[in-house]
Amino acid sequence: MSQQPVQTVSGKLILLIKAGYWLALLIIAAMVIASFILLQQMMATQQHNHTLLDIVSTQKTLSQRIVFLASATGAGSRDKQPALVSALKQATAEFETNYDLLLDQTGADPQSPAKLDPKSIESVLFAKPFHLDYFSVGLIANGDRLISAYESQFTGNGGYKGGDERVNLDASVANATLSGYAALGQRITADADERSEKLLALHRTLFYATIGVIILVALFIFRPMSNAILRKTHELIDARNSMAFIAVHDGLTGLHNRTFLTDHFDTLIKGTHRRRERLAVVQLDLDRFKQINDTLGHAAGDYVLVVTAQRMRDSCRASDLCVRLGGDEFVMILGGAGGTEDINMLARRILAHINEPIVFQGTTILPGASAGIAVYPIDADNAQDLLVHADLALYSAKKLGGGNFSFFSEELRRELDYRKQLEHDIKVAIAERAFQVYFQPQVSLTNGTISGIEALVRWNHAERGMIPPGEFIPVAEKCGFMPEIGRIVITKAINEAAEWNRAGIAFGRLAVNVSGTELREHDFDAFLFETLEKAGLPPQKLSLEIVESVILDDEKTGIAAKLRHIRAAGVHLELDDFGTGYASLSHVNPNEIDRLKIDRRFVQNIHENGDNSKIVRAITELARGLGISIVAEGAETEAELDSLMAIGCDQVQGYSIAFPMPHDKALEWLTARMPKKAKLTVLQGSLA
Repeated sequence: MSQQPVQTVSGKLILLIKAGYWLALLIIAAMVIASFILLQQMMATQQHNHTLLDIVSTQKTLSQRIVFLASATGAGSRDKQPALVSALKQATAEFETNYDLLLDQTGADPQSPAKLDPKSIESVLFAKPFHLDYFSVGLIANGDRLISAYESQFTGNGGYKGGDERVNLDASVANATLSGYAALGQRITADADERSEKLLALHRTLFYATIGVIILVALFIFRPMSNAILRKTHELIDARNSMAFIAVHDGLTGLHNRTFLTDHFDTLIKGTHRRRERLAVVQLDLDRFKQINDTLGHAAGDYVLVVTAQRMRDSCRASDLCVRLGGDEFVMILGGAGGTEDINMLARRILAHINEPIVFQGTTILPGASAGIAVYPIDADNAQDLLVHADLALYSAKKLGGGNFSFFSEELRRELDYRKQLEHDIKVAIAERAFQVYFQPQVSLTNGTISGIEALVRWNHAERGMIPPGEFIPVAEKCGFMPEIGRIVITKAINEAAEWNRAGIAFGRLAVNVSGTELREHDFDAFLFETLEKAGLPPQKLSLEIVESVILDDEKTGIAAKLRHIRAAGVHLELDDFGTGYASLSHVNPNEIDRLKIDRRFVQNIHENGDNSKIVRAITELARGLGISIVAEGAETEAELDSLMAIGCDQVQGYSIAFPMPHDKALEWLTARMPKKAKLTVLQGSLA
C-alpha cells in the first residue's frame, strides 16, 4: 500500500474522530444548557407560584378584614365610624386591586374551555362549585355599597340610593370567597407540584444521559459541568427547605414562631384531650430586656434572646413546643404535664436555668425572667383562652417583683372579669366625658407665690365611687384609651384655666401630664393649639409634663420634632419623675426642657435620708447651673419643706401645701391667696 493512501485513510480517520469528539461535546453542551434552562424555569415557576400564593393569602386575609370592618362599623359608635369606614374602603380597594393582579398573573380566561377541567385554575374561578370570580366581585360590590351608604350618612349627600336591606355585607358571599381562595391556593400548589415533578423527571433524564455520554467520550469535560448541575440542584433544594423552615420558625432564635403555634395549638389540645392528660402553657417574659437593649445595645439583647431560647430547649423534652411570640415574649407548651406539683417543679427548674447569668463580651448580664402558667383543661379548654390566662398569670408574677412564676387562679379570673368590666366602664366614661380634673397647686417657699397648678385626672364611678388613677389608668393604657382620656382632661383643664386667667386669678402655669401614646397621635399638636385658641388661654400659661421614657423613644417615633413645634409656640415642657428613668443628660438642657420635677421618692423623709438629700441637692445644682427651674413633688411635712428650703429647692408641690382639689375648691383656694388690693383712704380736714 502506497504512502499516499495510508495518509488519506489516516486523515479521514482523524477527521472522523475529531468530528465525533466535537459532536459529542456539542451534545453534552446541548444537554447541559437544556438542564440549566430547566432549572432556571423551575426556579422562575416557583417564584411565580410563590407570588400567586402570597396574593391568595392576602385576599383571604382581606376578605376576613372586610367582614370584620363591616361588622365593626355597624356596631361602632358614630364618632368611630368614619375611621372604620376609611379602613373598610382601603381594604376593599386593596382586595379589588389584588384580584385584578391575580387575574393578570394567572392569565385566566372565563371563555376558556379549561374551566370545565376540575384540575384547572379557571375551574375554581369561573365554574362550580366555587365560582370565585363571582363571589370576589360580589364581595367588592357589597363593600362598595356599604361604604357608599355610610359615606352618605356622614355627608348627607345621598350618594347611595338603595334600600337599607341591601347595604349589609352578605356573610355568605364572604364565606364563599374565603372558601374559594383556600381552594385556589390548593389548586395552585397542586399545579406547581405537578409541573415541578415533570420538570424534575425531564431533568433527571437529561442528567443521566449526559453522564452516559461523558463517560463514553469526555470524562474530563463532564466533571465541571456535572458539578455545576449538582450545585444548582442543591441550591434549589436548599432554597425550598429554607423557605419552609423560615415560614414556621423565628429567624433569630430558631424556635417555632407564632404562625406555627396558631396552626398547631388546637391539634395539641385535641391530642391531650384524647389521652386524658394535662397540658401546661408557660408564657415567659424577660424582666429587664429593655434595660439591656438601652444600656448594652441590641447586639447584647439579641444574644440574650438566643441564649434564653437555647436554655428553654435544654429545659424541656423533645415533644414539648417552644415558641417565640415576638420581642422578649416566649411560650412553652408542655404536654403530659402531670399534676400541679409536677408543673410547679418543672417551672422552677426552667426559670432557674433561664435566670442564670449570661456573659456577653466580658459583661455579665442578669436578664431575669417571669412566667405565667395556665393548665388545660382546668383553666381553659381552647388555645386562645389558655394564652390569655397565661399572660394574665405572667402579669401577676411580674407584680411580685420578677424572676418568679404564677399560676392562673380563680382570683385572677375574677380580676380578669373585673378588668373587662372596668374596660367597658372606661368606654362608657369616655363617651360621657365623665372624667374629672382635680388641681394641685405648686408654690414658692421663698415668698409663697403660686408658681403653677397641676391638672390630675379623677374618675367618680356612678356605682363604685371614686376609682384611684392607679387602678384604671394601667387598664386604659393597655386598651389604648389613654389618648381619648388625655384629650378630655386637657380640654377641661385648659377651659378652667382660661376662665381663671380672664378673671385675673393668678395660678402660675397650668401643668398637664402627656403620655408617649398621646404624643404619638399625628394630630396632637393641632388638637392642643386648637383647644388653647378656643378657650382663649395663652400658650405661655400651659406646660406639658412628659416622662423620661418619652425622650428615649422620641427620635424613633417623631415625638422630638412634635415637642419642638409645641415649645416653639410658647408652651413649656417639664420633665416629670426626674431621676427614676434612663434619660440621657443631653436632653436636660434649656433648649428642650423648661423645668425638672423631682420625683416624690427622693423627697419623702429627705430630712432623715442623707442619700435622698444628696440626690436632690445634686439635681438642684445641675438645674441651677443649666438655667432650668425645678419643683419637688410629694412634700408632706414641715420637716421636708425645711430640708428642701435649705437645699435651695424653692418650688414645691405636695399635701403639705394642698391636696388635689376639684375646680370649685381650687378656685376658692386660689382666690383666698390672691394679693389684697390697697384701699385709698381719704383724709378729711382743711387745706394748709
